[in-house]
Amino acid sequence: MLAQRMSSLSRWATTAAGDSVTIAGAAGHQIIDLATGDVAIAPPSSVRDGAIIAVSTGMVRYTDPIGLASLRQAVAERLSAESGIDWNTEDIVITSGAKEALLEVLFAVLNPGDEVIIIRPCWPTFPAQVLLAGAMPVFVDARGPRYIPDVTAIRAAVTPRTKAIIINSPNNPTGAVYDRTTLQRIGELAINTQLWIISDESYSNFVFSVVRRHVSIVSAHPSVRSRTIVLKAFAKELSITGWRLGYFAAPTEIVFAARELQSHTTATPNAVAQLAVLHHLQISDGSFERNLHQRLAAARNTGLHILSDLRDVAPPRADGSFFFYLDLSRLLSALSIDGPIRCANDVARLLLEEANVGCVAGGAFGDANGLRVSFSAPPDLLEIGLKRIVETLNSLRTRQSIA
Repeated sequence: MLAQRMSSLSRWATTAAGDSVTIAGAAGHQIIDLATGDVAIAPPSSVRDGAIIAVSTGMVRYTDPIGLASLRQAVAERLSAESGIDWNTEDIVITSGAKEALLEVLFAVLNPGDEVIIIRPCWPTFPAQVLLAGAMPVFVDARGPRYIPDVTAIRAAVTPRTKAIIINSPNNPTGAVYDRTTLQRIGELAINTQLWIISDESYSNFVFSVVRRHVSIVSAHPSVRSRTIVLKAFAKELSITGWRLGYFAAPTEIVFAARELQSHTTATPNAVAQLAVLHHLQISDGSFERNLHQRLAAARNTGLHILSDLRDVAPPRADGSFFFYLDLSRLLSALSIDGPIRCANDVARLLLEEANVGCVAGGAFGDANGLRVSFSAPPDLLEIGLKRIVETLNSLRTRQSIA
């Protein structure tokens, strides 16, 4: 059974993109990495100071399996302020990153044979971990350019075996930010069909659209709180992806299950990382987060300007997260079916091998026509990389006709 699950998981691996960039770099190529989910800046001094204090004072032992009570309280206060919904210390579970949070939630909610609705294109960990939990992912496709899910299509995908729906706004990879009405309709559907809602809001700090802002589904439809788990992480907003610290807010029965699970897996989240983030939350005025947002907003604007020169690819919206998601379907349909470029995987490989730019092909997200390009890279490298992408994509029709 485990072997079968691992075989199914292989199609959702995203390591190939990162591995290809690493291999190309090791071969001596000067690769511009626009495949990364990292922000290339140092963490705030408050986080670094907090880690130093933790180590120097010997606060490096086990904590409560679901995290320090003081950190959980600080997270609850922050989440309450952001969502307008009251959260308590007892509602919060600190985890070793958002991936562990998701896995614990899925193991707490699902039984073998259950179905989970996932909006596609999607973060590959969603279907991979559903499979690990012994359940079955059921996909509902969201269409560009907005990539907002059709709630009617979601409703049609519900069966007697459907146990949960995973939503992700702001979205990785598409950058979509779900509007309040869509969230309300999803919430109403979940209530009527008794579904758990797993809401990944890890990119909530990264919304750039002037006409849209992040709204949590529990804010849009407060009645769903008793059946909703909200997942978040400190990795992106504090530039500490390698520190592995995330959290989720959930009803009591999910928190209880997570305590049991975590006590027998990681035992406890990283104590130093917990204390470092707690120190930040206690003394920070939010300037680091604001400055990071401003930097990424400037990078987005620069990128959108460069990408507007694409001829056969519509410019992306990039309302949220820090990714441009390019829909290559029009370009690919214009190319010969007998040529070397037939899908986004071929485009990503060409960009890496000839333009020395690393991107993630949409196949990793369940979309053969998509291409995810991060704008979190250093600004000078981002500009060079995007111009190479534009030049390469604009040349494909001519190159293939000559060939």
